[in-house]
Amino acid sequence: MRLILLGPPGGGKGTQAKRLQDDYGLVQLSTGDMLRAAVASGSEIGKKAKAVMAAGQLVSDEIVVGIISDRIRQSDAQRGFILDGFPRTVAQAEALDVMLGEQGLAIDAAIEVQVPDQLIVERITGRFTCAKCGAGYHDKFQRPKTDGRCDVCGGSEFTRRADDNAETVRSRLDAYHAQTAPLLPFYQKKGVLKVVDGTLPIAEVTQRLKDIVEGVSVS
Repeated sequence: MRLILLGPPGGGKGTQAKRLQDDYGLVQLSTGDMLRAAVASGSEIGKKAKAVMAAGQLVSDEIVVGIISDRIRQSDAQRGFILDGFPRTVAQAEALDVMLGEQGLAIDAAIEVQVPDQLIVERITGRFTCAKCGAGYHDKFQRPKTDGRCDVCGGSEFTRRADDNAETVRSRLDAYHAQTAPLLPFYQKKGVLKVVDGTLPIAEVTQRLKDIVEGVSVS
């Protein structure tokens, strides 16, 4: 089972990918994590990535696809994987298809988790964490049981990420719509695009995703 999760930043893809990973034994593949692991391993492709990053440049699509290629050959990925955060562009999607085709593989489903921009802004700008233990909260959706006191450790200091502001979030959304949204018709033409309403309760979104996964696996 080979899946791609698509959707705007803050749309809940990471949470849902973790649940699918736990339920089906799939491996969640984050490009950031894979890049760091490849560099740390000292592999040939990792050395290339390290040199590019050391020069302050963006890692090329070719290198990223090469890292994914190495990663999905590992034993824990044999049951399948979930790509979260890649591809971001049609060019990356095409390169991914070529690489998978060389291994006799293909994407089974590209699932878009749809969430309106305004809700994304509300979700991200309302986030804060306990400075002591890192427990996460939200101004509207998940407040501490006692205001000003962490439910987990009892701490009274909280922090917010500097980039969790409306202007930055809207800028990230603009980039998503410009670069990543064209992936939707790309995968629709291939007949693998599925859509899930990301505004539903988390458990219900999970169930919709599981319905898709199980439908694809028996088709």
